[in-house]
Amino acid sequence: MNCKEIAFSRHAVQRMFERGISRDAVVSTLSAGEVIDEYPTDQPYPSVLMLGWFDGQPLHLVAAKDAISDHCIVITVYIPKVDQWMEGFRKRNLP
Repeated sequence: MNCKEIAFSRHAVQRMFERGISRDAVVSTLSAGEVIDEYPTDQPYPSVLMLGWFDGQPLHLVAAKDAISDHCIVITVYIPKVDQWMEGFRKRNLP
């Protein structure tokens, strides 16, 4: 995701702190990660779920982008749990 600027929601900052996820890991995922799901009806901007790898560990983040300004907003960040995702952390493990 190409972003002129990156903003972090309060929720994302809290989760990063709680989960020990660095800003560098998030920025790396935003710039080089893979979009694995899209949420085009999210408001005020469409958002995506991205998968990235940092220090050998998978990382998921949800981010939205204002297409006019190219500013990105990181909404949440987490380390996916093995039992909730299929191999590769790209598809949810449905019950």
